[in-house]
Amino acid sequence: MTTAYRICPFCEATCGLELTITDGRVTGARGDKDDVFSRGFICPKGATFDELENDPDRLRRPMVRTGADWREVTWDEAFAVVERELTGVAERHGPQSRAIYLGNPNAHTLAGGLYARGLAKALGSTNVYSASTVDQMPKHVSSGLLFGDSLAIPVPDLDRTSYLLILGANPVDSGGSLCTAADFPGKLKALRARGGTLVVVDPRRTRTARLADRHFGIRPGTDAYLLFGIVHTLFEEGLAERPEGAGDVEGLSGGFAPEAVEDVCGVPAAEIRRLARELAAAPSAAVYARIGTSTAEFGTITSWLVDVVNILTGNLDRPGGAMFPLAPHRPAGTRSRRGFRLGRWHSRVRKLPEIRGELPAATLVDEIVTTGEGQVRALVTVAGNPVLSTPGGDRLGEALGDLEFMVSVDPYLNETTRHAHVILPPPPPSRSGHYDIAFGDLAVRNTARYSPPVLPLADGEPDECAILARLTRIASGKDADVDEVIMTRLVRAATADPASPVHGEDPADLLGRLTGDTPALRRLDLMLRLGAYGDGFGAAPGGLSLEALRNAPHGIDLGPLRPRLDDVLRTPSGRIELCPPEIAEDVTRLREGLAGRRAGLVLIGRRHLRSNNSWMHNLPGLVRGSNRCTLQIHPDDAERLGLTDARPAEVTSGTGAVEVEVEITEEVMPGVVSLPHGWGHGRPGTRGTVAAAHAGVSANTLTDPLALDPLSGNAVLNGIPVRVRPA
Repeated sequence: MTTAYRICPFCEATCGLELTITDGRVTGARGDKDDVFSRGFICPKGATFDELENDPDRLRRPMVRTGADWREVTWDEAFAVVERELTGVAERHGPQSRAIYLGNPNAHTLAGGLYARGLAKALGSTNVYSASTVDQMPKHVSSGLLFGDSLAIPVPDLDRTSYLLILGANPVDSGGSLCTAADFPGKLKALRARGGTLVVVDPRRTRTARLADRHFGIRPGTDAYLLFGIVHTLFEEGLAERPEGAGDVEGLSGGFAPEAVEDVCGVPAAEIRRLARELAAAPSAAVYARIGTSTAEFGTITSWLVDVVNILTGNLDRPGGAMFPLAPHRPAGTRSRRGFRLGRWHSRVRKLPEIRGELPAATLVDEIVTTGEGQVRALVTVAGNPVLSTPGGDRLGEALGDLEFMVSVDPYLNETTRHAHVILPPPPPSRSGHYDIAFGDLAVRNTARYSPPVLPLADGEPDECAILARLTRIASGKDADVDEVIMTRLVRAATADPASPVHGEDPADLLGRLTGDTPALRRLDLMLRLGAYGDGFGAAPGGLSLEALRNAPHGIDLGPLRPRLDDVLRTPSGRIELCPPEIAEDVTRLREGLAGRRAGLVLIGRRHLRSNNSWMHNLPGLVRGSNRCTLQIHPDDAERLGLTDARPAEVTSGTGAVEVEVEITEEVMPGVVSLPHGWGHGRPGTRGTVAAAHAGVSANTLTDPLALDPLSGNAVLNGIPVRVRPA
């Protein structure tokens, strides 16, 4: 029995794990008390690392389907089928007939961070889809418009703030999202222990809300009205700082006085004014909002207003406010100021605009079922289950059966991959190296951590990086080594840059000095050495490299966040574009909603501590206790509708109906019902023994594929009007 260390890949908290290895198997997991980021914290998901690792339903060999029958094949055989069929579709119908869907777990792997976008580009198609447009795309768009970079997302400086306002987020259960913070519960408790204030705005009294000084229930989908009420108060009472563009924002806030919005959002005007005054007066403060506000009718406006409030109260880019992390693989200093653009192309059927190189996931099914030039005939999915995670998923599931070819990189035969012709299963996480590409850009403290493989690959087994690299070569139709091409380009750019520590050096010499057992690790070494804290190939002795991280199994602490707005801005003007015209135009739609009065039940999602979307319901340790697919409803609504606790109810929306067990609770506010996301298992052709026994229902049967936030293309998953009655 031995011990090994690993960064948990299950959620955005990225906690350090101490794994127990017995006879070549992972047999236990607990928190790594010496990890520089998590300090021993662990949640129930991380504690089941061994269950995911050893899940008997997990696919271990490539699978090829003929009709309804699956057979295991060698890796070479599987890739031969993929090359023949994927190339054949392009030859018959053109590259635009190929599409890709990238699922949420890509953000949790080194492979996804290094290869997923390159694979999408190699297909030569604009039919690129991802979980981003059923999740966080509004924040990318608002950041792009404000700062010129869609990845420039400020995070609350949790360890130093004295006032935190959270909207539509439940980080005690989710672990944090677009805010990478191990032990989020501990940080919130520490905030209050040092005399700070925590305010939570959410339609549910979540576990996060129960830690707060004050909790306000809000009508789902109306957070933008509340935030505009705060902005209006800041200007009206002379509390706002006035950077360039503030006058335009003040003009937009007219008509959104707290007294005008209180009936729409359900938060009293006096409390809205109090929030504005407290945010302006606090020694340091931050507003943080997440998926409940993103997956809503005004997702982009809400995301923009969060940063507007932080800016107007002087809390952007200052300790204790909302700050920009600097990940170790990112170079420091200003890059190009090309800015951010929307709508460079549009979808074929619904003419929806492109966002960050992709189209809204809700329209993928339209591109498959609608005949004509450019119709999608082949699909690649990587770690995604859009049948359960996107609106209209049932229709998408039917459409996938009509594709000429589909290949999935996934360890499970799930509701989506059951339609594939080839499944390429990546090895369990213990057999791949791990470094967080995405979450270093969102961390509340700058650190550097790398996990080497804990166990060896089987003979002939590729890791996920190798799988995606080979798929990329097949998709591009080129024999060139993907990694060598990218590394050569990076090194040549660095040696030609007068500000680089390797300016003027020989690119070939630098490439020859890289370390790493695989091409992916050599790429990572290059990124670290040329990054903000890198050794610059000797120019900065003691700086970071892959070798330095290998020698620090618990990670390297790089210190608290530091002000760096000047390095972040990518707008052509070099300034924050506080009032982007695209946002200003969409505010008209928000203003029109003031005249409406919300009535009737509306549906929202919810997050469980023991769950992460659709892919963790096959682990026995994570389907116990409160992690159940139930319809939460307030006692007053239940009595009015004749509903009984633990009995089934029929929930109907404009797009579908489900039958689900009722859970009567005061946790949700009157007028709101809550159904968790990612359930609906046990369908024919899937292999998930535990998931099938706890099948639940898919909330996306009730969501409308036509309902999108217009600026981001993000699906509206919260605030869905529904009718409920006893089944």
